[in-house]
Amino acid sequence: RTSTPAEKSNNPHRPTPTPTLPGACDASAPPAATGGAVMVGFFRSGNLASRVFDRQFLSPRPGATVNTVRQFYENLVPSYTIYDIDCPDYSFRKFTDDGKYLVAFSRNHQDLIVYRPIWLTFSCHEECDSHDLPANAERFDSFFKQLYSISLASSNEYICKDFFLYMECHQYGLFATSTAQSNDSSATDGAIHGVPSIEKITFYLVRLEDGAILDEKAFCNDFINLAHSIGAYLYEDLVCIVSLRYQTIHVLQIRDSGSLVEVRRIGAFCREDDELFLYSHGQAAQGNSFLPGIKQRLLSYIFRKTWNEEPDQALRVQHLKKKFYFHFQDYVDLIIWKVQFLDRRHLFIKFGSVDGGVTRSTDQNLAFFAVYNMETTDIVSLYQNSSEELYSLFEHYYDHFHANPQNSSHEKFISSHSNSVHALDQLCTIKNKASSSSQFVKKMMASLPYTCQSQSPSPYFDLSIFRYDEKLISAIDRHRHCTEHPIKFISVRQPNVVKFKIKPGSDSGGSDSRAKRISSFLFHPFFPLALSIQQTYMQPTVVNVHFRR
Repeated sequence: RTSTPAEKSNNPHRPTPTPTLPGACDASAPPAATGGAVMVGFFRSGNLASRVFDRQFLSPRPGATVNTVRQFYENLVPSYTIYDIDCPDYSFRKFTDDGKYLVAFSRNHQDLIVYRPIWLTFSCHEECDSHDLPANAERFDSFFKQLYSISLASSNEYICKDFFLYMECHQYGLFATSTAQSNDSSATDGAIHGVPSIEKITFYLVRLEDGAILDEKAFCNDFINLAHSIGAYLYEDLVCIVSLRYQTIHVLQIRDSGSLVEVRRIGAFCREDDELFLYSHGQAAQGNSFLPGIKQRLLSYIFRKTWNEEPDQALRVQHLKKKFYFHFQDYVDLIIWKVQFLDRRHLFIKFGSVDGGVTRSTDQNLAFFAVYNMETTDIVSLYQNSSEELYSLFEHYYDHFHANPQNSSHEKFISSHSNSVHALDQLCTIKNKASSSSQFVKKMMASLPYTCQSQSPSPYFDLSIFRYDEKLISAIDRHRHCTEHPIKFISVRQPNVVKFKIKPGSDSGGSDSRAKRISSFLFHPFFPLALSIQQTYMQPTVVNVHFRR
């Protein structure tokens, strides 16, 4: 496929061709290669020293500087592994997107531990490359310096190890603790039947620089999906938290002073004075007979859309009976599953059944996606999870679903099918292999709304630079089934060249193959540094450090 000039200029992942000065050549290239600029560029692409030399006098195209710099990672790869490194028995969560901190939790889920990445240094009397690392260098504290350890959870609360959001501009971290979940709780006033209850959920705002707890926000007898930060979304200084039990979207603002202030609450009421209006008209006591405000907005939009679909006045009533009133109770039973910000005014809300909101498998459940304007309290558009129109938006404008003006420069270059031809090719391959188009669309829509900060910005996941088996490893923050063989990262420019390998678990590979093993990978956003963590049932955790020596 040949890209148009417009596509080339708008694609941030497209490699920038390196111009060659007349007579310039690579010292490592054979004489035959020095006669042609194409061959010179080919040999320089695999030579780090030549790339640094080119950078001194060749400027990239406007807007392509970061993309050009990321091409250096073809030569800056993790080349050495320390297996089963001597490290504290902690649950390591992730690197922050600016690379300044590594967040971990204690095994009893009571304490927060924060490290600062440092680079391994050691000296030797002879040529260092011919020596193994000294014994004192093969320690966790040779790579990471512990800044502090603070207690977040009380005796009956536990830190949710999957929940963590980072506000880079102030270096604030948002953490969550909760008590045990109760599935047999009675439905209180306003609560949704069938949704479990948690006695107390507390969100803590922590300044990662020194570990100071700046503010906290508690929710009692509620249910918020904390797994993988699904129940909250951070956009600039705004955080939306979804109460599944009471069907309320809490919009909080993180002030510069470090305080959490609730600026909007969307659910039973959409406007700030809705409740006052009902009280003033003596209808507050009958509030239970009213549908929640957000549900009324949804039903009104569906009604108007169905009304406008049939222009014939004589047939409009029959059309409403068939398309709206026949499914009226199904629409009333919809609940909010998940929410994200599209910008400071618009929310992207997913509605579905009660069962789908609590369980994790939602591919086959009927769901609707609504764009909600918080200022006008109107639903702007509505799509079903089998909508081809929504899939087209998902395919071509996926980056708009997770755009955040305060994202780090590294996070803005996460590969997706809307900015990378390589990712688009993969998506088209999956689409062509799908047996049913509608089922494929539903499967793709299951990832919406986007889960905040769920992908690693590491350049080693850039699909314009490396290829890898996404069944074994990917930029998405999820546990994977462990494999016996190393995971290969192959050069895109040179398809037969394996740039480096990542192998979780022990070096010998002699573990029991019958035991269930899962692995997770933590990549630094810009250093050639990664942690692979293998967990096996009833066995100690194995942590490997992969770095460039």
